[in-house]
Amino acid sequence: MKYLYIAYQYLIALPVMIVVTIVAALVCIVGCLFDNRFWGYWPGMIWGRIFCFMFLIPVKVSGRENIQEGRSYVIVANHQSFFDIFSLYGYIGIKFKMMLKKEIGQLPFVGWACRSAGFIIVDRESAVNSARSMKEAEKQLTDGMSLIVFPEGTRTRNGQMGRFKRGAFQIAKDLDLEILPITLNGCFETMPSGSWHVNRHPISITIHKAVSIEPDDNDMRALADRVAGIIESALETK
Repeated sequence: MKYLYIAYQYLIALPVMIVVTIVAALVCIVGCLFDNRFWGYWPGMIWGRIFCFMFLIPVKVSGRENIQEGRSYVIVANHQSFFDIFSLYGYIGIKFKMMLKKEIGQLPFVGWACRSAGFIIVDRESAVNSARSMKEAEKQLTDGMSLIVFPEGTRTRNGQMGRFKRGAFQIAKDLDLEILPITLNGCFETMPSGSWHVNRHPISITIHKAVSIEPDDNDMRALADRVAGIIESALETK
């Protein structure tokens, strides 16, 4: 059965998703010429759902009641695999931008669509460009538009959650936004780092209660560790 599923991935699911990705990217790029907020989200949301559907990956979401409609958040989540993107985009039901490395923004179709959608492209080698990215984020994160950041900085290699970096929490403080913690389970089992094929495994998304940052709260290290603890509390043990 495992080898039949792998054959299905390469012969059916992957070719279909290459076409769907190109079409979704083109729709996003053209649509964003007219309305960045609408077309920068909906094609990607549909793309994420089709991706999980084509690879036969069930996704379950809990905690949607913790989202306040119309509020912008800095969303932080653990980073397990590429399927983090597909499941978050497809199923959490929040319009958002993402913070991406400049290399991703240069990819054909996907990178072009991300730039058109107003994703925050970060050049880690240039302090000036990084500051400009923060200014762009400040303009966009209003009226229910949120920002997703993976504070670990990279995908886990072993399924264990790494220590959170402070950057996302400083952004939330600077922009006066609440932090919305999200726990992802099953994405690592679905496609571990270094794997060239998908394993059929259910994914669950747990949306926690938002965390406010007090005006006098300047210890971003302590805040990052506290939010990491919230996310880790719902992480399935290996």
